[in-house]
Amino acid sequence: MAAALTHNAYGKSQVRLTRVTRHADRHDLKELSVAIQLEGDFARSYLDGDNRQVIATDTMKNTVYVLAKTLGVTDIESFGLALARHFLQEYPQVTRAAIELDEQLWQRIHPHAFVGGGGEMRSGVVTGTREACRVESGLSGLLVLKTADSAFAGFVRDRYTTLPETSDRIFATMVTAAWTYASKSADWDACHRLIRSTLLDAFAAHKSLGVQQTLFAMGEAALAACPHIDEIRLEMPNKHRILVNLQPFGLDNANEVFVATDEPFGLISGTVRRA
Repeated sequence: MAAALTHNAYGKSQVRLTRVTRHADRHDLKELSVAIQLEGDFARSYLDGDNRQVIATDTMKNTVYVLAKTLGVTDIESFGLALARHFLQEYPQVTRAAIELDEQLWQRIHPHAFVGGGGEMRSGVVTGTREACRVESGLSGLLVLKTADSAFAGFVRDRYTTLPETSDRIFATMVTAAWTYASKSADWDACHRLIRSTLLDAFAAHKSLGVQQTLFAMGEAALAACPHIDEIRLEMPNKHRILVNLQPFGLDNANEVFVATDEPFGLISGTVRRA
């Protein structure tokens, strides 16, 4: 049987990095997980076991630490661009470098003390070739909830439908968002803060007729607020709060007492692109 290698890539994942930058009046903290994937002239290592073009993944790990020391880590996008450019410039056999970065967020409580920011993460993906680099940023684990201005009605009803329509429900979700930059020289930190705050404002203010409608409103608002991005992808699971039946105890429940459920859950996603 004839067989052909149609694609290959390899790299190092879950490279943990904690970088402390020590200023006279404060310390800055960045804590990342970095994944590197390289594509290029590596077919012989797959087909013949010829490793002469292979860059050891241990070398990739060490590169993360050396560049973190020599260049510093101001934001994940700049650090990802530096890593991608290093692998493309240092190794002619590399044709594409993809760098994924996840940042654990810490909040300052003292010039050199911090508290964890909960489950929210900041993320970035830098994909570089010798012709161009593409920067994508995002966030995950952004838990939001509102207790008014949320309805769900008018959906398909058939013999399997038991869900009642509602004009007043709790709307809770954990937002994952990723946006693609049209610019390669944006102020990454400022854009991230602006988009995050815009998503929160749009979620809070929107009179929702469904998660889908609110998702589009949030994406539309982000594009309007930040001219440096040309599209945003959103994923919003429905973190259900179910009204508890208190009638067996002779009590009314006017949207006051709920039980939070983890699964099963609805999962809504969409991409909003600049027209």
